[in-house]
Amino acid sequence: MNRNPSGLLFSLCIDGFVKYKTAEGLSQRTVDSYEWVLRKWMEKIGDQPIGKITSADVLDYMTYLRTEYVPHTFAKPNPAHDAPTRKLSPKTLRNHWITFKAFFGWAVAEFKIKNPMEGIPGPRYKEAPVAAFTQEDLAALLKACVYSREYNPINRHNFVTRRPSAKRDEAMILFLLDTGLRASELCSLKIGELDLRTGKVVIKHGDEGGAKGGKGRTVFIGKSTRRAVWRYLADREDRDDPESPVFINRGNHPFNSNSLRHLIVRLADKAGVKGAHPHKFRHTFAITYLRSGGDVFTLQALLGHSSLDMVRHYAQIAEMDIERVHRKASPVDNLRF
Repeated sequence: MNRNPSGLLFSLCIDGFVKYKTAEGLSQRTVDSYEWVLRKWMEKIGDQPIGKITSADVLDYMTYLRTEYVPHTFAKPNPAHDAPTRKLSPKTLRNHWITFKAFFGWAVAEFKIKNPMEGIPGPRYKEAPVAAFTQEDLAALLKACVYSREYNPINRHNFVTRRPSAKRDEAMILFLLDTGLRASELCSLKIGELDLRTGKVVIKHGDEGGAKGGKGRTVFIGKSTRRAVWRYLADREDRDDPESPVFINRGNHPFNSNSLRHLIVRLADKAGVKGAHPHKFRHTFAITYLRSGGDVFTLQALLGHSSLDMVRHYAQIAEMDIERVHRKASPVDNLRF
């Protein structure tokens, strides 16, 4: 028995905290994020006893993250911005603070130590504005799914070719747009969880289904999306295997969130669409759903949100858009009565 639990090393406390949060039912992604943040901090301060960590240590590290730390990125270097100028976003800084707060909250209850987070305010950040694709954006993206860039050979007419992954990419774009699924949910989806006769799609609980917070749900796809998915799966030898992923890459492996994001970015670059990423389809689905007469409570269930906060935000955007369109298209104003 350890008679001085506050003398336990930081590394052992991380292990205990991770086990506690896993048992609490947090998603594996959240637990992994907690562990990564804490171990990065341990690399900086060393593996010291938990009871010796002070508020000054936390403040010093938060300052370091804000002013000196250069995040690693897999993105291509941007000639217009030198690598050392890259900084963590305000939201990422706040996520670090949230991790420390959760960790020391657990440590205080477990070891009765003084809480180093007392008096340390959370970093402020502004939520990024919610943006949706326009109808023109979506038409351009779907066209980019089907055709290659235009070839310009010497002494021949320009021409385009059909892309080998055209059916898959078109089905994937329509699926995201029709369901508002998160990237992780789409990538985790299996053929057995999809009914192309009814359009019913089952998003499973926990990490297996990719649902955030472990909350599963049922969503639906319309006739056009069902046709696109059927055309894509018809060419697959494993189309009748319920355990096969719905969407696979050229190596016959399921997509992950990063590979899906890279695909969307490449298609958008070819289509000339700015600011494209998988989550933007979720925003587009939500706003279009409300514009089309859907109610906020059903939308909350379809999106898998635990509260109405984000759904209300979508509702405000949809209402603002309707007001703007009406001002522009008012029949009485345009007929000048």
